[in-house]
Amino acid sequence: MDALPVLYSFRRCPYAMRARLALAASGQACELREVALRDKPAALLAASPKATVPVLVLPGRVIEQSLDIMRWALQRHDPYGWLAPAHGSMEEVMELIAQCDGPFKHALDRCKYPQRHPGADPDVERASANAWLSELEQRLALHGGCLSGPRACLADMAIAPFVRQFAGIDPAKWEASALPLLRGWLARWQGSLLFERVMHKYEVWRPGAVPALFPPD
Repeated sequence: MDALPVLYSFRRCPYAMRARLALAASGQACELREVALRDKPAALLAASPKATVPVLVLPGRVIEQSLDIMRWALQRHDPYGWLAPAHGSMEEVMELIAQCDGPFKHALDRCKYPQRHPGADPDVERASANAWLSELEQRLALHGGCLSGPRACLADMAIAPFVRQFAGIDPAKWEASALPLLRGWLARWQGSLLFERVMHKYEVWRPGAVPALFPPD
């Protein structure tokens, strides 16, 4: 029997979360190694000098980017059609994700971690983030509940972990925001069985530990 892929992950990291979502949706079993970011294991550093999660180690290949892990898993098996958006093209989906990973993530980091970004104005950054979230609100209204149609696709699953992180900065402001469709979209995702599976807690991995299988039963 071939060895399972090894996924280095951190439960609350949105990049790792999106990778776990695709692996779980595709039914791709792997060995999950939960990482303590302040004490990264030597095996992770050896596999990927970038030393950030997620990292998926395959026989003869290492995939170091979360979107590449998502596509690898879904190209093997895509039961929910995440790679086939109901409206628009995959090029448009990837552009939307790029906006999340670029300008929105830039603003998100400066709202969540202002101490790490001296000189940044959290109010200005929050306004920037909210402007883009308002565009998502309009997409949900246009497409009938999800970002590229009435059912979720890669865009929804790649972006939701970052919207979740933003919502958690100030839950009261989030609940008061003029984004009712987006709040409902996020709540449905967080209430899903898939979300529950990918957020399963694992002990921090140590060399010699009994392998932890993902996704959990």
